[in-house]
Order: sequence, then C-alpha cells, then structure tokens
Amino acid sequence: MTIHDVVTWLEGFAPLELAEDWDNVGLLLGDTRRPAKRIMTCLTLTLDVAEEAIREQVDLVVSHHPILFRPVQRLTFATAEGELVQRLIAAGISVYSPHTAFDSAADGINAGLSRLFGLADVQPLRPAAGTDSSESGTETLGSGRFGRLPEATDLAGFLELVKEKLGVSHLQFVGDPGRRIEQVAVACGSAAEFLRDAARLGCDVLLTGEARFHACLEARDLEIAMVLPGHYASERPAVEELAGRIGQQFNNLDVWASRVESDPVKWSVS
Repeated sequence: MTIHDVVTWLEGFAPLELAEDWDNVGLLLGDTRRPAKRIMTCLTLTLDVAEEAIREQVDLVVSHHPILFRPVQRLTFATAEGELVQRLIAAGISVYSPHTAFDSAADGINAGLSRLFGLADVQPLRPAAGTDSSESGTETLGSGRFGRLPEATDLAGFLELVKEKLGVSHLQFVGDPGRRIEQVAVACGSAAEFLRDAARLGCDVLLTGEARFHACLEARDLEIAMVLPGHYASERPAVEELAGRIGQQFNNLDVWASRVESDPVKWSVS
C-alpha cells in the first residue's frame, strides 16, 4: 500500500476538477511512491497538528485547508508556515488537500450538510460546468447546495436546529427570528459569496460558517436570513467522517482525525 493508492482514491471521491479556480488542491507535499500505513485527517495543518503527525509517525496528512495556499519566496523557520513545512519534510510526511473539491463533491461537505438537515430536492447553488440541473430527480455537481426542509419552521426554530445538528451552543445570525424558513441553502466555511445565488433561487436562509460584516448587510438588503455557526463547526465534522471513509476503504491502514485540533475561536459566556 502506497500513498499513491490513497491519493488515487481521494481524487475519485472528490475530483480535483470540482475545486474553485483560485484553490490549491491535491498532493501538496511528499512522494506518492512512499508506503502508507498511518493517515491523519485535519481541518487545518497548524504547528500543534503537525507535531501530532510527527509524534504518531503519520505517513500522510489529509488537511482540508491547503498548506502553501499562496505563493512563497522562502521557507525558513522565521515563519510558522516555513517551520511547519520543513518539519513535515524532515519527518517524511506527505500532505494532501481536497478543500473546495471536497466541499462540492457528490458526497462532500455540502452534500453532507444537506443530509444532516434532511433537505429534499437538493441541487447545487452553482452547478459545475457541463452539468444539467434541469434533470428531474438528479442531483448535479457544483458549489453549495439548497433544498427544502422536511417541515417549515421560523428562523428561531432553525437556529435551534443548527445548534443541535452542529453541536454548538452559540451562533450568529441575520434576519427576523419570526420569518418563515423552508428553502435552505448551505455552503460550508466562509461562503457568503453565495448569498445572491441563494436569494435568486428563492432560499429563505443561507447557512455558512462565517461572514464579514458587509456580507451581513448584503443579506439584510437581499431579505434573506443568514446563519453563522462558525467556520470550524461547519467543516470539522466532515473531516472526522472522511477519516472513517478512508479507514473503511483501506482497512489495513490506521486512520484517524487529529485528536489535538480545536476551534481557535472561543465564546465569552460570562
């Protein structure tokens, strides 16, 4: 079993052509010819997560968020990213990132969020090029998802549903708590860019991880609610699920989601 075998499966599960043009996806560090015995998934490869990978003698880290996301001119220990990359290289650890390909895959993060909330008649907010969203009963590929709740509720009720399903006690939102919610759009991470798509498609609310202040103003102007449970909360469960999927596909490998990773954003409740 080699890293190539796992990478080939990942590329089939979340085809890289689904990634956004601006993204940096695929194998970002390492050698596919090396053996694969231990694999760890994570949302973001930070120094503490890298230390876990080195300590546990991991062969491949599948990090949802890419390393080396922007071009760099030097890799030194003067920066956290430079130190992280050099320590991973020294330990012989490869890094793969599916990022927005995983967001948009047929069984990816946004599809998973759609299932979590029991949405019906699910379609992408932005169909991928070459797909036909007019095919009855067929879910096409693309960015984000939208569909109908099993039973309409008000925004206040939907907020409680989001807290329950994503396991969060606090969240931010835009909109009248009493407004009717039936058509729901989901776009994990930081995806307020889909507000106009959601509004055009008749959605009552967009669920995304986080948004800037001006996006919140835009949601209010478009008269669409927006719910923000946090970037980590919207994506980390899928990273844990991905570890399970890899383990099922390759039952001779030791696979787990990072045990030290945590949400850097904390809430003051006092």
